[in-house]
Amino acid sequence: YFYPQTEQQKASQPASFTGAAAVYTTNDSWAAGIGQQNYWGGDKWRFTGVGGYADFKFVLRDPATGGDGVGLDWNVKGGFVQASLSRRIVKNWYAGLITRYLDVTQDLAVSEEPPEGPGFDSEIASAGVGANLEYDTRDVPTNAYKGRRFNLKALFSSTDGIERSSYQSYSLRYRAYHQIKEPFVLAYDINGCARAGDYPLWDSCPINLRGFPLTDYLGSKSITGQIEARLKVWSRWGLVAFAGAGHIGDSFSAQGDSEKVPSYGVGIRFMVLQSKRINLRLDYARSNDSEAWYFGVGEAF
Repeated sequence: YFYPQTEQQKASQPASFTGAAAVYTTNDSWAAGIGQQNYWGGDKWRFTGVGGYADFKFVLRDPATGGDGVGLDWNVKGGFVQASLSRRIVKNWYAGLITRYLDVTQDLAVSEEPPEGPGFDSEIASAGVGANLEYDTRDVPTNAYKGRRFNLKALFSSTDGIERSSYQSYSLRYRAYHQIKEPFVLAYDINGCARAGDYPLWDSCPINLRGFPLTDYLGSKSITGQIEARLKVWSRWGLVAFAGAGHIGDSFSAQGDSEKVPSYGVGIRFMVLQSKRINLRLDYARSNDSEAWYFGVGEAF
């Protein structure tokens, strides 16, 4: 739901909105949540808040076999809430604070002795606080045709499981959008992730690309890059083609540390809300030995 704006607000800031979301996958994993995005004072202040519950049924590569054996069943479920508040410091630059809380239960069926460390506890509550730095020149946040966004986050968390521990999360993301010609947009996305300390397995760095399960590659650091060509072909209909690659470091399964993981595919778009450029998307993606279909609301990035 996008909140009404005055003409002055339309000229100076994006529309605030409240949204609800649900996710379901073919292995009966699901998640549901609600989010709030607010812009105030001519886009001087920005607030983002999300909360929800997830019940994921993952399959992990078994570290005892170097990732080549039968996958391990890994069930993760729990609630989460996160909020951030940022203020413009100079033109197009914002700085602010982030807070996050998760209460998660996980069950990992390993082939040998369970790995040691607080990150593998069956029940973990994690509370964190951190800082956020952002640069944003996108024309429309929900589906940019031009502009750039740079985001740097550092989050410091403490966990309460069998033992108390702490860890740090760092992420860097850069996205750019170029309208080469009116119906054609070229988009880039570069994403870096790092973890330090006794981080939970479910808060590892992934390779966040399309075409393979997210849990195939988990580690203490990752970097991904992708490019997507978006073409409006008729009225509300569009086509996309995308390609990318990722790299994982210190992976959980001892596989992927030296390999580049590819991702490529095509998709169809239908614009359901033209005023905000909200698209329904259907993507088909492939990777090394896997493929996947994705149907959802909004662009991948």
